[in-house]
Amino acid sequence: MRISAAAKFVGLILAVACAPGRAAEPPPIKIGEISSYSALPLGTRGYRQGWELARDEINGKGGVLGRKLEIIARDDAGKPDVAITAAGQLVDGEQVELLTGTILSHVGLAVADFAKQKRTFFLASQPLTDALIWEKGNRYTFRLRPSTYTQAFILAKEAAKFPARRWATIAPNYEFGQAAVASFKRELKRLKPDVEFVSEQWPPLGKIDAGAVVQAMAGENPDAIFNATFGSDLVKLVREGSTRNAFANRAVVSILSGEPEYLAPLKDEAPPGWIVTGYPWSEIKTPQHDSFLKAYIARFKEPPNIGALIGYTNTLVLAKAIETAGSTKSDDLIKAMEHLKVDTPVGPIAFRAIDHQSTMGVYVGKLAVRDGQGIMTDWRYVDGADYQPADAEVMAKLKN
Repeated sequence: MRISAAAKFVGLILAVACAPGRAAEPPPIKIGEISSYSALPLGTRGYRQGWELARDEINGKGGVLGRKLEIIARDDAGKPDVAITAAGQLVDGEQVELLTGTILSHVGLAVADFAKQKRTFFLASQPLTDALIWEKGNRYTFRLRPSTYTQAFILAKEAAKFPARRWATIAPNYEFGQAAVASFKRELKRLKPDVEFVSEQWPPLGKIDAGAVVQAMAGENPDAIFNATFGSDLVKLVREGSTRNAFANRAVVSILSGEPEYLAPLKDEAPPGWIVTGYPWSEIKTPQHDSFLKAYIARFKEPPNIGALIGYTNTLVLAKAIETAGSTKSDDLIKAMEHLKVDTPVGPIAFRAIDHQSTMGVYVGKLAVRDGQGIMTDWRYVDGADYQPADAEVMAKLKN
């Protein structure tokens, strides 16, 4: 029987396609990532570099389940409505298999609600509000960073060591600031029932009138201050407070203020002695962190900030969850995440099934100035697992 030239050609094409080493590469795992890139460029730049580093390391080892990770990033501009639009474009347009990211608390809550409506897995990387995992939590949403509750709880324990009785609070007037103050006040009152809060200042996020805030706070003559401002608001507050000598002879505890992205703009104006949560990247001496630090500096020619650490760790968590689940289906990822354990640059962490919060810990210490730059001293790492509410308390919050 004679074989036509056309049939020979078709056979040759099939043979080449099926030959060893010629198999088509499986499609990538598409991950939709949303963050406030334009609204908070300093912190989110490091965050993006962190997840890029982890993504490329994972893909360099063959990816996950034989598929490469493809992270498609969108900017939410710090606005919930923009974040929802971006999430819709990612899920419906780009056909991503899961969502991650966000940094501002009100934006994180908006994306979490979207994930619930769309039944899409969402790992919130940076928003701190407690409502994300409790009052407004849902089965599709998990959170990596230590919560407002955990960080405020740790700082309240430090604050209770001071003899101060009259306290003032300064916090941005939105979800994170409100939650931070509420958690701090509740825990400090539990530890020292005789304390009183004589002043509460609520400047708008990103628009602080530092002179007016400092004047109003100082007018109440508090013994100590709890601060939750960050970014440009923190810089303005520190400068105005220092000019007016408002921090002298007053204990100050401040959430997030030891993070490199917030210390960098202050330089030698960083207020010595403040008790803060942060990230002393240059002082951490563990094999896990050394590996991350060396790889990050080698690639980006700069040290990491807390955003970089979170972006890197967040991607490790996603990869481990997908590998453990054996798929990217939301139900499978949820089941895998509810007891997931992951090795990270800060050590092993796990996720709680009851509220989907990770046990990632917090670095707490004092501010000081060295070589013209603010740093953390006398710091220690506090395991987040030791500062989580009891299951009964969580269940009460989930029912409300």
